[in-house]
Formats: sequence, structure tokens, C-alpha cells
Amino acid sequence: MAPKKAKKKAAEASSNVFSMFEQAQIQEFKEAFTIMDQNRDGFIDKSDLRDTFCALGRLNVGNDELDEMLKMAPGPINFTIFLSMFGEKLKGTDPEETIINAFKIFDPEGQGVLKGEDIKYYIMSQADKFTEAEVEDMFANFPLDVAGNLDYKNLCYVITHGEDKEAE
Repeated sequence: MAPKKAKKKAAEASSNVFSMFEQAQIQEFKEAFTIMDQNRDGFIDKSDLRDTFCALGRLNVGNDELDEMLKMAPGPINFTIFLSMFGEKLKGTDPEETIINAFKIFDPEGQGVLKGEDIKYYIMSQADKFTEAEVEDMFANFPLDVAGNLDYKNLCYVITHGEDKEAE
């Protein structure tokens, strides 16, 4: 391929990655990338991953685990690669409206909340059954309100946008 065509193709790929996200999301990813790029060389490498895990309190990460993580990238992890990796992970997420409509089946009155005990029953007894520990983990991340209800509209927002609506 001619050098001009190769540069154009690379530029198109980069611009496609950036068009997948809103500007605020790109800024958040940039902040995360900067935090992980401990040695500030513009790339996330094994040392950066190890330091990031240490900063999060996980001190015993093995080389094999770090190598497996790095193998997920198509090459050295600069910000564009980092962003495209997140884009690929998020690409399979259904649109917010689709997820909300799935929850509405259990909420015929359209209140936007479901009883925690009902949700627990359904996800532990249907299709890909959750374990008790997985349910506890979910409720730890998405706590029930004082009445014991799950705000599924906020949960759907977090699934599709990565942050709490009220935090914005």
C-alpha cells in the first residue's frame, strides 16, 4: 500500500475510534489512561499494569496474568489503542432503551423500580442463573433503596454510560 493511503487508512481508523464516544467519555478515558501510564511514556506496559494493580491494593499479580492482559491489545497500548479496546468491549452492549424495555416486563406500572427480592428470585432461577454471591455483588454495586427496590432505570444508565446519572 502506498504511504499516503496507509496514513489515510490509519487516520480513518483513529477518527472512527473517537467517533464512538462522546467528548466527556473520551476525557474520562484519557484520565484513566494517564493514571495507568505510571511512567508517563505514552504507553501502558507490564510495569504500568503492575503499578496500577498495586495502587488498587492487589499486590500479587502474576506475570502470566499481566501478559494475558497485554495480549488483548493488537500492539503497544497507546491512548488510541486503549480507547479502541474499550470501544470493542462496549460495542456489544445493548442500547439503554432496549435494556429498560426488558426490565419493564417486570414493571407493568412503569414506576422505574423493581422489588429487590423479585429481582433476586428471577436472576437466580431463570436462564443464566446468578449465584447468591453474584446477587450480593450486584446489590453492593447497585444498592436497593430504603424500601428495598432497585432503580432499574439508573442501573440501565450505568450499564450503557458507565456512571451514575446523579453523579453527572
